[in-house]
Amino acid sequence: MEKYSHTVGRILLAIIFLLAGIGKIGSGFGLGFGYEGTAGFMASGSIFGIGVPGGLLAVVILVEVLGGLALIAGFQTKTAALILAVFTLLAALIYHMPLTSTDFLKNLAITGGLLLLFVHGAGDYSIDNKKE
Repeated sequence: MEKYSHTVGRILLAIIFLLAGIGKIGSGFGLGFGYEGTAGFMASGSIFGIGVPGGLLAVVILVEVLGGLALIAGFQTKTAALILAVFTLLAALIYHMPLTSTDFLKNLAITGGLLLLFVHGAGDYSIDNKKE
């Protein structure tokens, strides 16, 4: 099982980012609020009352989609996992308060899984492993 657990774990962690990024591109995918809806949510303010510019949404989409694809392929896994861990923790702190909310705790759990990937790497079935 250990031989396959890295691959399965990477894919399971990646799915949420890939689908969230796609859902932010267009609501026609049935996966999210689409670009305008998400930009409106981001601009309306976080729990700190600070609106995030809608232009930042393109960066968010790139991080989620490219990060998710990198994890699935096991390409630059440690870098992708660290970037996604920081991204997920920031999203939890900015948009998913209070500390006891399910969304906040979900983001903490995902961050923990990403940190494990950062430390242990992609595993046997990955592009990273083929380069070694």
